[in-house]
Amino acid sequence: MKKYYEAYDKRYRQVHEKGLSWTTEGNTPIVEEMICKYKLNACRMLEIGCGEGRDVRYLLEKGYDVKAVDVSSEAIDYCIRKDPQHKEQYRIEDILTDTGNKEKYGFIYSVACLHMLVEDEDRRDFYRYIYDHLEEEGYALVLSMGDGRREIQSEITEAFDDVKRVHQESAEEVWVAATSCRIVNSDRFKREALDNGFDILEYGMTEIEKHFDQMMYIIIKKH
Repeated sequence: MKKYYEAYDKRYRQVHEKGLSWTTEGNTPIVEEMICKYKLNACRMLEIGCGEGRDVRYLLEKGYDVKAVDVSSEAIDYCIRKDPQHKEQYRIEDILTDTGNKEKYGFIYSVACLHMLVEDEDRRDFYRYIYDHLEEEGYALVLSMGDGRREIQSEITEAFDDVKRVHQESAEEVWVAATSCRIVNSDRFKREALDNGFDILEYGMTEIEKHFDQMMYIIIKKH
């Protein structure tokens, strides 16, 4: 039985069958800003929940040593079609259940993935994966949708239900999987990282143009 957070695989398939992508092109600036700020340029890097590959593709083109994982086979197939010269850098992986990957990284980042995880256990497993795959002196960057105040939680039993959305680029109305979302406030966002063995070096707010007007972010290291 599929997990609720796998509904994004259905959404990707639905839009790709129409010859569309779900997200627009363009990287998330804060990712490279933090790489430069914390002098991580030479690190081995990992993106968790790469989706259609906007950020990992940008970093690979600039020469960074980065791999990317996503639970969606459709998303990974799309990334490889878009970026065949780096096909070995993309991998299908459910980070909440897969235990075979033992690689360590100096920098792990995740953009707009955590807020797709609704259940507390899944969110703990998200941080456990980062902890287990981060080098002892490594850094991680986590971005999650939210304004720092409100809390919202979707019903996971409806994640695969089709809903009507307006596609950003084409302005076409499309029927896609509802997927899942849990927005937490800033206190809970920080507490989850602290409770899972991390120190918070930096917390703030940012945005992703054309996608998210308000995003919380943290830079973390192991205790």
